[in-house]
Amino acid sequence: MRIRDLLAVEELRLTLLAGEEHLDRSFTGVQITDLPDPGRYLSPGELVLSGLMWRTRPEDSERFVRRLVEAGVAALGAGRAWLGAVPDDLVRACREYGLPLMEVPVEVSFRTVAETVTPRHTELRDALGRHRRIVAAVAEGAGLEELFALMDAELRMTGAVVSATGAVIAGRLPDTGMDPGTGRGTGMDTNPGMGTAAVPRARIGAGAGRGSDGETVAVRLAREFLTAPRLPHVVRTPAGTFTLFGVGREHRAAGWALACGGDLIAETDLGFELAACVALERGRMEEGRRVERRLAGQLVALAASGAGDQAELGAGLRTCGIGPAEPYRVVSATVTGPGAAREADPAALGGRILEELLRPWTTAAAVTPDGALALVPLTAGAASGPGGSSRGPASGPGGPASAGQVAAGPAGSPDRADGGRPWAADEPAGALRAGTEVLAEGLPGLRVSIGVSAALTGSPALRGGLEEAGHARRLAEARGGGVVTSDEIYTHALLLATVPGDVRRSFTERTLDPILDYDRRHRSELLRTLEVFLDCAGSWNACAERLHVHVNTVRYRIRRVEELTGRDLSTMADRVDLFLALRAS
Repeated sequence: MRIRDLLAVEELRLTLLAGEEHLDRSFTGVQITDLPDPGRYLSPGELVLSGLMWRTRPEDSERFVRRLVEAGVAALGAGRAWLGAVPDDLVRACREYGLPLMEVPVEVSFRTVAETVTPRHTELRDALGRHRRIVAAVAEGAGLEELFALMDAELRMTGAVVSATGAVIAGRLPDTGMDPGTGRGTGMDTNPGMGTAAVPRARIGAGAGRGSDGETVAVRLAREFLTAPRLPHVVRTPAGTFTLFGVGREHRAAGWALACGGDLIAETDLGFELAACVALERGRMEEGRRVERRLAGQLVALAASGAGDQAELGAGLRTCGIGPAEPYRVVSATVTGPGAAREADPAALGGRILEELLRPWTTAAAVTPDGALALVPLTAGAASGPGGSSRGPASGPGGPASAGQVAAGPAGSPDRADGGRPWAADEPAGALRAGTEVLAEGLPGLRVSIGVSAALTGSPALRGGLEEAGHARRLAEARGGGVVTSDEIYTHALLLATVPGDVRRSFTERTLDPILDYDRRHRSELLRTLEVFLDCAGSWNACAERLHVHVNTVRYRIRRVEELTGRDLSTMADRVDLFLALRAS
């Protein structure tokens, strides 16, 4: 306990008389003595309490204080009952020897001081022992779930590791039955699918806790983590209070936050220590991930070059956990914007962010000059097999694998120690969108663009899947970020995305500027009418109904558009030109 903390105990009403510069000095126990030479009975670091019965003349003070300092005493508490006041000669001696001196009021007994200090020292010793046991367990290889079990058992503290994309990596978050002031309560539910595999954002249920607006606690914590000006940061939610600590030195977009239940701003040392334990475990996981990235990079390079035969590609897929008859998707990602430009390697940052978005299924991302790429296994029955037939369900635990079940391997195996498992075919895009939305709101200076291929099977489809995911990603880039799937690229949007930006702008300006100029001068709505007219497939009545105007008004406006643009909206070719100009803008 520090001298500063003892002086802060209001019921003791202690007054500091000397040693202001030593307020942060700690003491380890209390010794009460009135012996004139107590040195042999004292231990270093103790707080000595004395009634001053040994003082018969002023020079006694210097000798007594010298003996205390030689014994290594931390501070002296002097009572007033015997002499009526603390003598000035004692104050001078304490200042000369640099020994903090406190005056104890007559109405406060030494026993009260000792009883106040001793339980606090016991608590500190016990806490130190608990902290040491936790650190030792992590150093010996305990995983994240074991860390949180120790936190609960040793510190009575709950919490979770949350990714920047809003996924729970490990631990547990409270339900809304928690005490919002402490972060502790009766409704502690473990999230499904715990372990080092994260809980997907789309699957976080009541166990993860939801705010009054339906937003999961994990997503709320992720937003706070991304926007906090500094860490640690206290977050108060309807489900409880949490303190966020950063884990390691990773860019926040690919980082983790340790969310501890309660307000720990007064106990930040504990939070920093626990966050360091989480960082140590993440470092261990990264060692295995490096091997997976290298294997994925070799496979992607081989498929993109067109030089590898099908046997080589098939072997590469198997090393990535994908068998010859198992469905998968290719995901391509880039990260741009000021937030990425500050990174030494933006492409590598894109790979790390993609891995965080896909972390529930522990997919490693390969970093290429064209962006990060990952192969995502799909579950059985989620994709159509050759000829359009649907695959049967995968066998249960311990049963034989069906044709659609992901084989054991470095990425996506159901039997992996880190809890990795395959996606359902309809999940990747939704989870990717949810994660990128959290990042976009929390880090507006960072633009994440992702493309997702169709479901693929076998090595012959890999090269086409890489190209398809790349096309989808470039369309996402043209839109300013987000997620684009293969279903969206086989439209006019893909054609527009491949046209250089200056060409698109020139085409739009030449086609639509006359309409825009007219609208500005006359405060009319020709452009809006044109958009609705084309959206209604040229139906006068449907357009009038949507605009809440008379049908003759629509006819007049469309004739004016034709006059301004020189186009005939009764012809398909001119309708297409105007439609593309609107979409390109």
